[in-house]
Amino acid sequence: MSLLAVGISHQTAPVALLEQFAMTRDDAVKALHELVGSDHVSEALVLATCNRVEVFAEVDRFHGGVAEVSRVLARQAGAGVEELSPYVTVHYEDQAVAHLFTVAAGLDSMVVGETQVLGQLRAAYALAQEEGTVGRALHPVAQHALRVGKRVHSETGIDRAGASLVTVSLDHAEQRVGPLAGRPALVVGAGSMGALAATTLSRRGALVTVASRSPESAARLAAAVDGGTAELADLQQAIADADVVVTCTGAAGLVVGTDAVAGGMAARAGRPLAVVDLALPRDVDPGVAALPGVHLVDLALLQGERSAAGGADPVAADDVSAAHALIEAETALLRAEQQAAAVAPTVSALRSQAAEVVEAELLRLSSRLPDLDARARSEIARTVRRVVDKLLHEPTVRVKELAGTPGGVDYADALRALFGLGIDTDVPADGGRLAEAVTVDPDDLHPGGAA
Repeated sequence: MSLLAVGISHQTAPVALLEQFAMTRDDAVKALHELVGSDHVSEALVLATCNRVEVFAEVDRFHGGVAEVSRVLARQAGAGVEELSPYVTVHYEDQAVAHLFTVAAGLDSMVVGETQVLGQLRAAYALAQEEGTVGRALHPVAQHALRVGKRVHSETGIDRAGASLVTVSLDHAEQRVGPLAGRPALVVGAGSMGALAATTLSRRGALVTVASRSPESAARLAAAVDGGTAELADLQQAIADADVVVTCTGAAGLVVGTDAVAGGMAARAGRPLAVVDLALPRDVDPGVAALPGVHLVDLALLQGERSAAGGADPVAADDVSAAHALIEAETALLRAEQQAAAVAPTVSALRSQAAEVVEAELLRLSSRLPDLDARARSEIARTVRRVVDKLLHEPTVRVKELAGTPGGVDYADALRALFGLGIDTDVPADGGRLAEAVTVDPDDLHPGGAA
């Protein structure tokens, strides 16, 4: 079995295409079960955020796994696999592990160093656990990724770049309407992104109002930031009252239309309005950007700015290097742990076989020397066991050490052959080694690219 990562992200696809992949919780659950119900995928985790949809899967065949995951992604987007092939990327084994660690650390985000993706990965892992689609292969990888993400944020300085898309988007808004302290702000949506937006606005001194399809959720979030609430039915008036509108719902269609914003602007006496759309699919009609006095900040704008800057980010190169070095070390550590686990059954079988031989010989000694007193019998037993333990100590320690080296699991194969250990250790066909690279046929999309 092998780890495979197949996905599409802001690195390779325009926001318009990413919108087609937007997933609700029910969509993610359906995808998880469709994946593990296929022929070549045994475990799966789906990470769906505002700028990526990626599947991390344990597969028994590389090409078959890529094809099956690609079909599920294409179905979600309502497109054909061939249409998506220029944008989909594939990572395999070590590359897949390192990629997941990079994503968890916020190094592959639209804003490098953002922390929200770590929470999104945690939620994706929890959903996969709840649905029973992760097992002994993906559990340690996902847990390790969460640990790596925490370490990168606590041990490097990448957080200095800005915590999230919310921070960067509000910086844009302030450039248009001025400092937010004391200004009215409207947050449409009371989910995790809405909560982050409301909290960030509150910290900047804005007077926050929350509107949501769930009045109870809106009330809870508003209370947390000492703000107020508004009804979605009164959206035009709420827009008229606000200087900044941040939308981030999970709706499938538009929530903020051009008419509502135009009506709100008519009551603003020429005051400028910043509208920040962080939803995928988008909440705000793109036509809003053409209204006089309205400045629209959305994912497409942020993606375009990042591309124009050549992917440059305001993070110190030393911090990024330190984060990548940590990821490389953690990837190697996970590989060593997996390879050590692969030889554990061999070590256990060898010790069990030795114990059986010792017990059989001691029983044989008892039958040959029935008059041997108990004290002598006990001393002989301890001596025999010590001799066997010492003889086995070096080979068992060395095979564990060598398991972390290239070809290390081959030593376990040799040990099984030498001692006649007829056990099934469930070692992968590649000997438990994680591939450093993979050659992919053209039909298998794009291996190893940034996703």
